[in-house]
Parts: sequence; structure tokens; C-alpha cells
Amino acid sequence: MALTLYYHPLSSYCHKVLVALYEAGVPFTPRHVNLGDAADRATLTALWPMCKFPVLQDEARTVAESSIVIEYLAQHFPSAAALLPADTDTRLQVRLWDRVCDQYVHQPMQKIVGDRLRPAGEQDARGVADARALIQQAYAMLDRQLDGRTWLASEGFSLADCAASPALFYAAILEPVPPAHAQLRAYCERLLARPSVARTVQEAGPWFQYFPFKELLPARFLPAAA
Repeated sequence: MALTLYYHPLSSYCHKVLVALYEAGVPFTPRHVNLGDAADRATLTALWPMCKFPVLQDEARTVAESSIVIEYLAQHFPSAAALLPADTDTRLQVRLWDRVCDQYVHQPMQKIVGDRLRPAGEQDARGVADARALIQQAYAMLDRQLDGRTWLASEGFSLADCAASPALFYAAILEPVPPAHAQLRAYCERLLARPSVARTVQEAGPWFQYFPFKELLPARFLPAAA
């Protein structure tokens, strides 16, 4: 299989798939997409009409949406199979916590970031406040889920952890994890120490200067030369 990943190194949902690819050691060709470039935008739209990344192209087959891309990898690459455990009950839990991370951490985080990019006078203060509250609610639920666990939904690193890593990385910059959620804070550090996650964050380093909340980024995530 010859895989091409259409992505952007700053995109949180692209990070989710990159972590899975690096975790499994699946070879691929990265194709950086600049949505501000008309030709790049046309290329991505031709592959996936929603014009959103990441998109994985496997020869003639196109796979879109981050969770589906990772499930595709788990089905077709033995090294990625553990990301979606074979046991049906465990797999259901993995899918559940993937959805929790995407819907209750990832999406509200993107709401906050997107609001900063709006023109003056068009900001949605109430929506941002609701997004922050939802993230905090999710933090409490994740902290309870992690009681006695190393990883979020199974004994090993899974799709759920691929989802959690970028969601929590960016969300914690905007809405810090309270000290009371000690299990979640420890989990965030375990994620950052994971080689697949650390590589993804390091590769994004040169692009963090374009992050709308770059002034909040901890110094340890910035390139040494910055």
C-alpha cells in the first residue's frame, strides 16, 4: 500500500492521525495542504468535498475523518491493529472515549480558537464561555475514567488515546486542567512522553507561531531557536 496523508502540521485533527501512524510505524507520504492556496484547496476538495483534513489516500481509495482513518489503519495494517482492540466490549469503550474526546474536548477547543479568528464585533462570548464550561465538565469525567488506568479506554494505547492527545494538548493551553484532577494531569504528561505524541508535537513546533493563542504556549513546546 502506498499511503499519502493530506494534512497540516498545526491541525489538531491531523495530529490525531499522525500519532496513530507514528504509533504503528506505518509508512506514508506527507502532503502538506495550505487551504489559503487555491490549487491546494482544489486538490483537497476533489478528494473530500468537505475540504477538511486529514484525508488519507491509499492508491485509488480515499479515507476521510480522523477516527475513520485510524480505524482503516487498524483494519489494514497489523502494526496498527492494537489501536482498535479485537475484544468487542473493549473496542466499544475505545470508540466511546474517542467520541468523548472529540465532542467534549476537541470541538469546544476549536470553538474557542475559531472565535479569536473572527472579525471585531462578530465574537461569540456566550459560545466561548459555554465551550470552556464543557471542557471543564469533560475534564472531570476524564479524570474519573482514568482512576487506576494508564491509558484511557483499554490496557494498551488505542484510538481513544490518539484522540485525547491533541484534544488535551490544545485544550489545556486555553483552559488549564485544574490541580484537583491529578489523574488527568498525570495522563497528559504520559501522553506527551509517548514517542508518537512527542514527535507530532515537535514537528508542529515551527508552526506554533501561527497558533491564535501562541502567547499561552508553554516554552517547552517552542522550538529551541525561537
